[in-house]
Amino acid sequence: MTQQADAVREVVGPVVEAAGLHLEEVSATRAGSKSVVRITVDLPDDVVGSLDSDALGDASRVISAALDTDDVVRGAYTLEVSTPGTSRPLTELRHFKRARTRLVTLRLTDGGRAEGRLTDVLADGDGNVLVLDDDRRIPLGDVVRGKVEVELKRLDDAQDAEAPELGESAGEDTSEYSDGAGTDNTTEGHPGRNEEG
Repeated sequence: MTQQADAVREVVGPVVEAAGLHLEEVSATRAGSKSVVRITVDLPDDVVGSLDSDALGDASRVISAALDTDDVVRGAYTLEVSTPGTSRPLTELRHFKRARTRLVTLRLTDGGRAEGRLTDVLADGDGNVLVLDDDRRIPLGDVVRGKVEVELKRLDDAQDAEAPELGESAGEDTSEYSDGAGTDNTTEGHPGRNEEG
């Protein structure tokens, strides 16, 4: 269903951008008689902090409205709108920029590992450099991949109102978009499109 995912991306891309967000990923799959459309959004890479649940809910509503208006998904479908969550591997420059202020573990090309709080991502003449809290500078080209370590209590909670709360999930932050039934971290249904037709 790559063609359908591309059509969805074309419709929701401008809406997500207009909301001041970054469209990370789009997928569309069949689940029985329905389609499941999964859309991952994030804050722009120059912003530090997490996308809060209110902003995610607002994004879900405008994405849903855009899909209904353009009718790019035929028949009934379930819409899931989420953020990447802390379990996303850090493999691209924007991932590392979004991980600033977070505790990270980096797997290096020489087989070694580096851990620390990522304080900055700088551009220099030879490429981009990751700066850790102990002033270590690691060229991005020397990193195979990274991951954000889940912290029960962020050091900057008191200073950063947008920082995740205690008990932050390692999984996706998924917007609830349903008729009110359901649980956190799931999306059930799609208003006006839950029935075939």
